[in-house]
Amino acid sequence: MSVDRAGRERLLGLLPGRADLAAVRRNPRADLLAGLTVAVVALPLALGFGVASGLGAAAGLATAIVAGSLAAVFGGSNLQVSGPTGAMTVVLVPIVAQYGPGGVLTVGLLAGLILVGLAVARAGRYARFVPAPVVEGFTAGIAVIIFLQQVPSALGVPAHGEQVLAVAVRAAAAFAAQPHWPSVAFSAGVAALVLVVLRWRPQVPAALLAVGAATVGAQVWHVDVARIGALPATLPQPSLAFLRLDAVGPLLTSAVAVAALAALESLLSATVADGMRRGERHHPDRELFGQGIANIVTPLFGGVPATAAIARTAVNVRAGAVSRLAALSHALVLAVIMLAAAPLVAGIPIAALAGVLLATAVRMVHLGTLRALARAGRSDALVLVLTAGATVLLDLVAAVLLGLVVAGGLALRKVAGSLRVDRVPHDEHLPHFAVYRPTGPLFFAAAHHLRQALSHIDGVDVVLLRLSRVTAIDASGALALREAVEDLHDRNITVHVSGIRPEHRRALAALGVLALLRERVHADAPAAIAAVRSG
Repeated sequence: MSVDRAGRERLLGLLPGRADLAAVRRNPRADLLAGLTVAVVALPLALGFGVASGLGAAAGLATAIVAGSLAAVFGGSNLQVSGPTGAMTVVLVPIVAQYGPGGVLTVGLLAGLILVGLAVARAGRYARFVPAPVVEGFTAGIAVIIFLQQVPSALGVPAHGEQVLAVAVRAAAAFAAQPHWPSVAFSAGVAALVLVVLRWRPQVPAALLAVGAATVGAQVWHVDVARIGALPATLPQPSLAFLRLDAVGPLLTSAVAVAALAALESLLSATVADGMRRGERHHPDRELFGQGIANIVTPLFGGVPATAAIARTAVNVRAGAVSRLAALSHALVLAVIMLAAAPLVAGIPIAALAGVLLATAVRMVHLGTLRALARAGRSDALVLVLTAGATVLLDLVAAVLLGLVVAGGLALRKVAGSLRVDRVPHDEHLPHFAVYRPTGPLFFAAAHHLRQALSHIDGVDVVLLRLSRVTAIDASGALALREAVEDLHDRNITVHVSGIRPEHRRALAALGVLALLRERVHADAPAAIAAVRSG
């Protein structure tokens, strides 16, 4: 198969196909009912995340409609629901503060292009290498940031800035100087109602009921609280007027961060959905492609960058969704709400939406999982705490990278320590003959251990190294083995080797180990011992 043909087939594999259509036909009624259920749950979240991002409730609703429909059609999961999320809001707030709404839209467009590039490069498969402590620490850190972001709205005081902890502290100080209790009552009441209802009746759309009750109460008693305000009844005409080419360079770093977050959260959500439904398997590269298309188009309608939403995806699965028709119908229901109920939505108190997001932040933290990971070992606990702390104090991408680096370093340390070099007893009546057997991976992190173990060999004239239990050899490991053999030769100790696996010969040949040993390389231990006897 030619490279061009393989590339074309790879691209075609990222597009919707007949299997998607067949899945849609299986049970459309179940999908439509699930889509309606998810839309009811998604409406207050879309509005709340739009407000929290700094672009307004209309932007959040536009994102849920446009990104939700495109990701449903082009994504790699039958069950995934996409839209604005709290994690993405965390990244967007500093961009709004520095570059304004146009900067956010530009970042979303650039991030979409990056995601499509990742899909074509088949990068989706690497998400499975993210350790659980990194994911849970990342999620816990995001929950803390979302909670802190809602403090000003929940207290009814204006506060702006990039560092969420400092903004929350300033908001608390402003509230102490001039309290506004109606906002606190709405936010605390909505949060409490959502948490209680979801605790005992998870199938009930608690957020919508709580926000609806708060809105009616604010209208009936004419409570003085900030409202969402007027929303457009339709999506705006698509436009690239926001795009400033001179800002692309400065915004590229932010776009990479947004793309990385969208990829991580979407692939994690798809994995969760697979676990909830037996027989489901998402296509990771196609999921990246779908999220890329969604983020390229959404900014044209004034929407914020989007990603898959784990909570809404879970609701979709529990509601009986069978295919991507459910996620698509959820977006269409939200479009009908925008068209028919915009005046009603405009009266929602911002403090009520803050209450919904406060409850969302609380529900994101799974204390049982965090405790289990912390008790699993010191390494896991360290990675968990570092990732969570870096998420709050630094930024999301830096937190994930830090977590991966620390987790990788600790894992290498454990793997390196698993290499053993044992002296094996034998029944051969050969004077001054010893058999040593390395067991485990012989790679760069364990190379020093091998050299150290073989340097202590003394009182023998011939050594047999049985390599059949060496599970992996890299260039550093092969170099360490060569240096150990050279050291033994310098001490007039003859070295024989047996049991080299076929996949290890390339590294050993490239680093000169096979050339150094010549005819003293044997298929197995009996052949090596026979050669020692005859030699």
